Amino acid sequence: MKPIQRIPLQQIDLSDQTFSVNFMPDVERLRSSVKAVGFIQPVLLREKPHGYQIVSGFRRISVAQEQGYDEIEARIFGEQEMEDLKLFLISLQENLTTRGLNAIEKAIAIEKLIDHFKIDPLVVTREFLPLFDLETNEKISNTFLSLARVEEEVKRYVLKEKVSRTNIRRLVALNVEDRKAVLALLTSLKLGENSLREVLTLLEEITKRNRWAARKVVDLPEMEAILTHPDLTPSQKTERVKKALMNLRYPRMSQLEEQFEKTKKELKLPSPLSLHHPLFFEGKGLRIGIQFTTLEEYRSALSFLSSLVEKQEFQELLQEK
Repeated sequence: MKPIQRIPLQQIDLSDQTFSVNFMPDVERLRSSVKAVGFIQPVLLREKPHGYQIVSGFRRISVAQEQGYDEIEARIFGEQEMEDLKLFLISLQENLTTRGLNAIEKAIAIEKLIDHFKIDPLVVTREFLPLFDLETNEKISNTFLSLARVEEEVKRYVLKEKVSRTNIRRLVALNVEDRKAVLALLTSLKLGENSLREVLTLLEEITKRNRWAARKVVDLPEMEAILTHPDLTPSQKTERVKKALMNLRYPRMSQLEEQFEKTKKELKLPSPLSLHHPLFFEGKGLRIGIQFTTLEEYRSALSFLSSLVEKQEFQELLQEK
């Protein structure tokens, strides 16, 4: 490696991404640091016949351009000094020790090791996954490899929402058209990790049972009506979408729930009383709850309870059970 030099930015090939694993890099701290004290570490470049190739320092060079620098300090590798794989490993190590890699950047690194540098996937799993704080598990390696190959908007969603590996596997298992349709659905909702898992699981089960494409489920009129409703918040849309998916997944249970609610409404229960069916309508019997704050409410509830036995609607509920 040659001594540190100042290299004009116009001589650096910014289009060559051979050694880059950057994805949605957070450069705000770097930008603030550069404004305060300039660049602390030189970038790493390799000589090429008509300029320089970036080995490490893509973010620094980007910020240098943004802030009007004409040149930047760099350590230079000769064109034939070191093979590509070694330079890529140097770039990885520098990034891992200075800033770390986000989930998508880890996926890109794994893909490059396997697809570009032709390293055996088992070797990558065994020797490289620990560098990324990942367990040496082939399933994990395959998950990140698949993630690297999906559309950019899916990667952005996974990174922004911090999607778990389990849910990543569900997303990448979809074909391109289904994945785009499902992503449009997901980005319209307010989903935590559990809700995301619930939605993806229901979609998977519906498509398998009905032999539908996932996009067909998303494009159903009832789903579109929820997503385009102008007065619903993302949280409200989420609950309604989950309910719609449950109805599609368990149509018989949906019918039972609808009939139960209709009959319960006809009973005109006073506010201290609540009536419940077994979870998922599995099992027998009904459960009545009572909540009161005064003796009068208690007496009223007891009086109503004693009259329930004479109500035809209540008898029908018991017969159905």
